[in-house]
Amino acid sequence: MKKLVLAAALTAAASSASAGSLADPIIEAPVIVEEATSSSAGIVVPLLLLVLVAAALAAD
Repeated sequence: MKKLVLAAALTAAASSASAGSLADPIIEAPVIVEEATSSSAGIVVPLLLLVLVAAALAAD
């Protein structure tokens, strides 16, 4: 009798141990942020510096 109760308890524990559901899990895509840079961004500062130096030399 004890073996029958133990077998029933183990069977019940094994069958109810499934966690989750039959539906597919919802996985959100990671957010990737890219900074937009233009190819002319690196030339603007040196050109402005050149214009300022030229203006300073012309003012003297």
